[in-house]
Amino acid sequence: MKQIIHNEWQKILEPEFQTAYYSQLREFLKQEYKNETVYPDMHAIWHAFELTPFNQVKVVIIGQDPYHGENQAHGLSFSVQKGIRIPPSLRNIYKEMKTDLEIDPPNHGDLTSWAEQGVFLLNTVLTVRKGEAYSHRGKGWELLTDSVIRALNEREKPLVFILWGNASIAKKAFIDAEKHTVITAPHPSPLSAHRGFFGSRPFTKANEALIKIGQLPINWEIPNEVTE
Repeated sequence: MKQIIHNEWQKILEPEFQTAYYSQLREFLKQEYKNETVYPDMHAIWHAFELTPFNQVKVVIIGQDPYHGENQAHGLSFSVQKGIRIPPSLRNIYKEMKTDLEIDPPNHGDLTSWAEQGVFLLNTVLTVRKGEAYSHRGKGWELLTDSVIRALNEREKPLVFILWGNASIAKKAFIDAEKHTVITAPHPSPLSAHRGFFGSRPFTKANEALIKIGQLPINWEIPNEVTE
């Protein structure tokens, strides 16, 4: 499971890949993928990094850990593969997008079009055992994603960080809020969305921040999957 990311993320994360904690994480994952059902597929763990190279990141959306249902997770936070039922948290994200921008939700849950525009869809933990939410917590992923946030924080060009839920908001400790725009809200899960996620207008706020620093805004509208 030697890790290769095919862009500048590889060089940025190479020091982490040499650490003792990452070696332990790799050994743990080898056993998990061998003996259990783990999501996402091992070849999709770094999908967000492949789709959104370091220097192309404009917005960072941080989730908790991958969906743990069959064929849902594919390496992008909050996103599911086409053909898979849209999970409740993502349905609530789409509801807020409709309220905020008058954009109708697409007929699928694949957020690849966001990632390709510079929206880095990162989870705090990158793998999970089937049916066991947060089962890979405390195995080393948090240390690596802390380093990811630190690296992004050091970027000269300001970024927009969208932090939903406690696990995500905890990453605020690694972000210079004087330099970057930080948008926080409760998690979009049905358990917490009514506590302030709905009405938070993160998409408008993110685009306003991007325009202010001379960046093109994100086109949040996701094309529908063409069905026969």
